Amino acid sequence: MTRWKWKRIAGVAMFLGLLAPFDAASQSTAEWPQFRGLTAGVAEDHPALPDTWSTTENVAWATEIPGLGWSSPIVSGDYVFVTSAISAGNEREPIPGLYDPGASSGKTRSTAAHRWMLYSLDFETGRVLWTRELEGIVPPEMKHLKNSFASETPVTDGRRVYVYFGSIGLVAAVNMSGETVWTANVGAFNGGQEFGAAASPVLHDGRLYIVNDNTTRSFLAAFDAATGDNVWRIDRDETENWSTPFVWENEIRTEIVTTGRRRIRSYDLKGNQLWELGGMTGNVVPTPFAQHGLLYLSSGYPGAFTRPVYAVRPGASGDISLTDGATRSAHIAWYQPRLGTYNTSALVYGNYYYTLLDRGFLLCHDARTGEEIYGRQRIVPGQGFTASPWGYNGKVFLLSESGNTYVISAGREFNIIRINQLDEMSLATPAIARGSLFVRTRSKVYRITSDMP
Repeated sequence: MTRWKWKRIAGVAMFLGLLAPFDAASQSTAEWPQFRGLTAGVAEDHPALPDTWSTTENVAWATEIPGLGWSSPIVSGDYVFVTSAISAGNEREPIPGLYDPGASSGKTRSTAAHRWMLYSLDFETGRVLWTRELEGIVPPEMKHLKNSFASETPVTDGRRVYVYFGSIGLVAAVNMSGETVWTANVGAFNGGQEFGAAASPVLHDGRLYIVNDNTTRSFLAAFDAATGDNVWRIDRDETENWSTPFVWENEIRTEIVTTGRRRIRSYDLKGNQLWELGGMTGNVVPTPFAQHGLLYLSSGYPGAFTRPVYAVRPGASGDISLTDGATRSAHIAWYQPRLGTYNTSALVYGNYYYTLLDRGFLLCHDARTGEEIYGRQRIVPGQGFTASPWGYNGKVFLLSESGNTYVISAGREFNIIRINQLDEMSLATPAIARGSLFVRTRSKVYRITSDMP
């Protein structure tokens, strides 16, 4: 499809966005409004989506973004949004690699003032349309060296961009012209390991949901997206969490699903708990998602003996934890005790459940049954993986912390087709919209497409 037709579609989508929130079915091609998009990292096939690139090849533009942020880009119509935190001092640079995340040398405290920023970029050119400074203070909390003070991905409904900076407790709504509509402060807290925050906000039916698990007072909160009013806030018996909540619209009801070190919990839209599930690991990062009528839940701290993956059916209530030795139940379609990932969220592409381990291995299972298709396949030795995988045009893409993307054939056979290099550290999961891939590295956001002029 030609560029002008895509621009026209985007314009119509933006117009409709003034009237109603995005509909996942109609907007999935033109928009990428949240972390991992509306389809958990899977993009509709498009001839312009690239499988080959470098710092110059198939690059429509590369825009430098000041400061440090590992939030993903999001896309709405002719706008690309990204956040960052800019320090007034000299900060320790993040280091890619596989060092022990719990080592004290991996944590850092900043004594310099930071500015928390939202950037709007032009889809076609990458030009910075506007910037909005949302806060300027010295960070009150520590973070892990590989984390940032802007790791939460914003979310948009096409009318406003909603930003959450957990390190300072700030929630904000900014309109498409860059004007701040409302702000709220939910408090700045940290977990027991003081690694900082990373759980992104989510939108559903006019409400914005925020989760923050910490050692002071963990909570899940709902805000009116139009006004910023706190609709409800419930306490959680948790201490640490980097997992984005998931709104699961299944055949029975709509649920807000959250993971945590102690329990997986699902809530109704009023904040009442529906069901819970035990058995997670110490550090929980992967985001829940749904495909094929199943909810996929996982965690995989490398030092834990059990690194679980659960595929849950709709309609559960109460405690649905598995009994010892069980691998399925009335509400759990399948369970794998050692398949969970640490930082990456899994990918269901077609009939296959892909697991990307942070130490550079890929595994493939049947998404409906959990049956192994192939076991651990080495991608590359000595490189870490933090960004979640994505898929389109019959291929699976794996972005390493070194900025190399490994293109894998989707399906039952493991095959590395090619390696695309951007020569810079990258932890952020990319965005995909309108035939373009948006990759964030340490200093830049790239728009990559085969539809070059």
